Amino acid sequence: MQAKKRFFILLFVGACILLLLLIGGGPAHRSRMHRSGRHLGRSWQRFSDPLQPFASPEQPETDNHGMRRRRDADPGMYKGKECRMESCFDFSRCESNGFKVYVYPRQKADKISESYQNILAAIEGSRFYTPDPMKACLFVLALDTLDRDQLSPQYVPSLKAKVQSQPFWDDGRNHLIFNLYSGTWPDYTEDLGFDVGQAMVAKASISTESFRTNFDVSIPLFSKEHPRSGGERGFLKYNSIPPFRKYTLVFKGKRYLTGIGSDARNALHHVHNAEDIVLLTTCRHGRDWQRHEDGRCARDNAEYDRFDYREMLHNSTFCLVPRGRRLGSFRFLEALQAACIPVVLSNGWELPFSEVIDWSSAAIIGDERLLLQIPSIVRSVHRDKILSLRQQTQFLWEAYFSSVEKIVLTTLEIIQDRLLRHAARRTVMWNRLPGGLFALPEYSTYLGDFPFYYAQLGIRPQRKFTAIIHAVSPLLSQSQPILKLMAAVSRSLYCAQIIVLWNCEKPLPPAFRWPSVSVPVVVIEADAKVMSSRFQHSDAITTDAVLSLDEDTVLSTTEVDFAFTVWQSFPERIVGYPARSHYWDAAKQRWAYTSKWTNDYSMVLTGAAIYHKYYHYLYTYYLPPSLRSMVDQLANCEDILMNFLVSSVTRLPPIKVTQKKQYKETMMSQASRASHWADPDHFAQRQTCMNKFASWFGTMPLLRSQMRLDPLLFKDQVSILRKKYRDIERP
Repeated sequence: MQAKKRFFILLFVGACILLLLLIGGGPAHRSRMHRSGRHLGRSWQRFSDPLQPFASPEQPETDNHGMRRRRDADPGMYKGKECRMESCFDFSRCESNGFKVYVYPRQKADKISESYQNILAAIEGSRFYTPDPMKACLFVLALDTLDRDQLSPQYVPSLKAKVQSQPFWDDGRNHLIFNLYSGTWPDYTEDLGFDVGQAMVAKASISTESFRTNFDVSIPLFSKEHPRSGGERGFLKYNSIPPFRKYTLVFKGKRYLTGIGSDARNALHHVHNAEDIVLLTTCRHGRDWQRHEDGRCARDNAEYDRFDYREMLHNSTFCLVPRGRRLGSFRFLEALQAACIPVVLSNGWELPFSEVIDWSSAAIIGDERLLLQIPSIVRSVHRDKILSLRQQTQFLWEAYFSSVEKIVLTTLEIIQDRLLRHAARRTVMWNRLPGGLFALPEYSTYLGDFPFYYAQLGIRPQRKFTAIIHAVSPLLSQSQPILKLMAAVSRSLYCAQIIVLWNCEKPLPPAFRWPSVSVPVVVIEADAKVMSSRFQHSDAITTDAVLSLDEDTVLSTTEVDFAFTVWQSFPERIVGYPARSHYWDAAKQRWAYTSKWTNDYSMVLTGAAIYHKYYHYLYTYYLPPSLRSMVDQLANCEDILMNFLVSSVTRLPPIKVTQKKQYKETMMSQASRASHWADPDHFAQRQTCMNKFASWFGTMPLLRSQMRLDPLLFKDQVSILRKKYRDIERP
């Protein structure tokens, strides 16, 4: 009987508990089902609806008045974490004026670091800059956002309110924020201290987890001493054979005893052998390092002082680049410049410009967890691969990283490629000489349209040229040099057409005054005060090659043919007859220009030269208006500027071809009649131009050469070429 009572009591209690569970769990269960159904409904809708060109990454909530109300972001995370170009960028802003960038005006009260000033100056000096916010596609703050470490003297407080008050902020849409340092001791998070909203972030040390693919841009960490423009060239001289150096793998840097740091750095002593593997760390940094020093600090510090970092850097095949407090490190750029192949140990780091650069061709990407395997990995790399990797480090350094300006321009070009979409640069353009900054996609996306890809594609340029004759004098008689020049050029088998650029203040002569020749003649009237018009990009040029001529140039048909034959073997360079040179004037501490005939030359004047028509496009759209305006105001130096441009692109000197003996005297006597040569200030102006141009390029791009190509010695049998170009030998 007692057993039955206990059974019924237990049965009753169990039934009550089950009832309570059903009553309490029902609504929660139904709520979960409701949320699940709503989620499924949104997912189905997202896949079934067509992609909208502009929408918020999260559907905004609305209040009773229909105003948008956004959810608060998670602490330390971007509000627009799911942003992509399609969802957080207003493409309509770029439709009318193209990709133009506006920089907010600087306020006197705002503290701006030198590095950020360099970034803003690079934007304002670029072809993308516009002072009109109504024409802007992209906006850049004048507020210094580079250093967001609260313990740094460069930290800008109260930035959150200042950012939100910017007149075009609009939750960050179509804005670009630059950042080098985020977070602070001891955890160094990626939080910038303010909500970036839907702005793109160009950030150093960004993690793959925080990196918003096809939206943010990973940039390298660079020091405040990094040059504003130009920058030094890489340290690899020629093709270094054999490729191996004194050391196999080196590193020298800090070891962190407190706060977040690199576990890999703390374990480097296990791999260091003080012979070919030299991995050095020191505890001796910070104000109170002695309070935290461990038993290995004294030994590490002593070993650290034994080796010179620069000597190691320049004499090692591989350079270890482990993470420090943050994912990025100054060692990365230092290794690139030194042609020391970076061995990256920073798990989760989105490498700089990873969207366009193939880092597998220039670096070894290791794993922090496999540190002990690194020596055997680098020792197993074949010498051919080593040479290839080192050469690629030099290309990438000089193309994208050697100055703040190049880092900024690369960032902007990447964003522009996203806007161009199907017309964006191909990967090969970014990873082969001369690089993405000089292979402009607005010109073409086909490699064969650029002179520097011919060899790679295995194609040759067209076997025709367009002659452009720069006319500045009125046409008074039929014996003038320009008419004789047109006759000589038109007789060339390679001449497709002649364009006469009428840059004269006198009216254009009637058509019957021009000679009747065997090729089409096009006369284009240009502004006499605009010297740059001779290099204006024009659809009237129908051939790859341009033969640029002054009206008083004296060339025979044979000389024209030979120069063009040479150019076909060197289509990326300027090939021509009159040569000039530059040198450093130590007494005046400036670059100087000379017309003396010596063994060296660094320029070929465009009064008688052949080059690819793409350089007209770069001259028109890549160079800043300030340089072209200077040329127009002086009515001088346009030929020097073209030589600067081509040498900057190719990193090669021009090519001089030999001429008849009387060419020098005839050329100079004819040229002396021109008004600009008679001007006593003409030569002084060219000296000034040299230094103005070098200042803008940030370096001296001109390279000296002693090579002259003569038809008797060029490529083939002397006897055959002696007959083909016999006129050049005649006195």
